[in-house]
Amino acid sequence: MQEETVVDVLSKEEIVEIKDIILYNDDVNTFDHVADLLIKYCDHQPMQAEQCAWIVHHNGKCQVKRGELKDLKPICSALLDGGLSAEIE
Repeated sequence: MQEETVVDVLSKEEIVEIKDIILYNDDVNTFDHVADLLIKYCDHQPMQAEQCAWIVHHNGKCQVKRGELKDLKPICSALLDGGLSAEIE
């Protein structure tokens, strides 16, 4: 006689909210400083960091990083500590 085994599998579905770090223009920081911080904290390549710095300069703001809130909080804090104007939206 064969035994049948029934296994209940519960799948946990997690909703993850994706946010953006928005960098704002200021009249204090140099392009090099902005680019250096974007490379260091946002994992940008040098060309990407330079392009974001120009976008911020000309448009007043730029989305520089996208991800989960828990991952973005320390990055945004580091940018703020570096003297940049940024927020998570």
